[in-house]
Amino acid sequence: MKKFSLFLLSAALMATFAVPAWSLELKIATVAPEGSSWMLEMRKGAAEIKERSQGRVSIKFYGGGVMGNEKSVLRKIRIGQLHGGAFTGGGLAEAYPDIQLYSLLLNFRGLDEIDYVRRRMDPILREGLEKAGFVSFGLAEGGFAQMIGNVPVRSLEEMKGKKFWIPEGDLISYAVAEALGLSPVTLPITDVMTGLQTGLLDVVAGSPIGAIAFQWHTKLRYLTSTPVAYVFATMAIDKKIFQRLSAEDQGLVREVMERIYLQFDQQNRPDNESALQALITQGIEIVNPAPAEETRWRDIAAKVNDRLGREGRITPALYNQMQDDLNRFRQGSAAEK
Repeated sequence: MKKFSLFLLSAALMATFAVPAWSLELKIATVAPEGSSWMLEMRKGAAEIKERSQGRVSIKFYGGGVMGNEKSVLRKIRIGQLHGGAFTGGGLAEAYPDIQLYSLLLNFRGLDEIDYVRRRMDPILREGLEKAGFVSFGLAEGGFAQMIGNVPVRSLEEMKGKKFWIPEGDLISYAVAEALGLSPVTLPITDVMTGLQTGLLDVVAGSPIGAIAFQWHTKLRYLTSTPVAYVFATMAIDKKIFQRLSAEDQGLVREVMERIYLQFDQQNRPDNESALQALITQGIEIVNPAPAEETRWRDIAAKVNDRLGREGRITPALYNQMQDDLNRFRQGSAAEK
């Protein structure tokens, strides 16, 4: 009897040490395709966090849009069905409108400009997300979205009436697209392929790497070289849920995921260049608008962006700060020449 009691005591002790006294599984959804480098790296990060926390923290990723589009994911976070998501910038606009600042149509002319602005504004946007109730781990570049269509777009005249995809909830881009003479069609990113297959869309704005990842390029023939909007992504976790973790485990999750998102941010630029070459190899034709035509587009977009900034669609002070930084960079570049 004594030996049996000792056996039970030993088994209980073993069970105590084998299973963490308290654990939390974070459920995170994304539209990123399964098998993509993003999903592979995030899953590696989840495995590292689980191992280093001795099972106290695990992360379950739902990839490929199985939890619905980004608006659906945000709603499921609010009702507690999910704890977070890996979003494109526009996917969080409903919760934090200023996250759209980098994605304003035709606001940036090149990557050197966005690099200059991001060094100054990334911390501000991350802080804004936290105030809106989300913990993030850095912004990861997706490249510049460019117009990719089944018809060439080189001028305002060629834009006229073209059915142009606008991400769901992006009211600012919708207004700019209308001003350019396009016919904007609002769809979640998960429905873009269907829109291309059915003729609901003529033109999308997407980065080369995104066009390949979502297979849009299989339905399109022309890519306009003008940078249209800056694309980025971030992982956002409900702050109330995140704060249930111990300070040590919060630090661990931040360390691992910030490292991964910094890696994404650095790697996606050369990956995007490679994706552009792959599109050309597969028969996509590059269309180059005349410089004067690009100026016409940018002037129209700037007027709409300025008006929406004054109306408070985004925080006027932040919009003005970004534009001041941008103008300062341009003036400095002009002076160097």
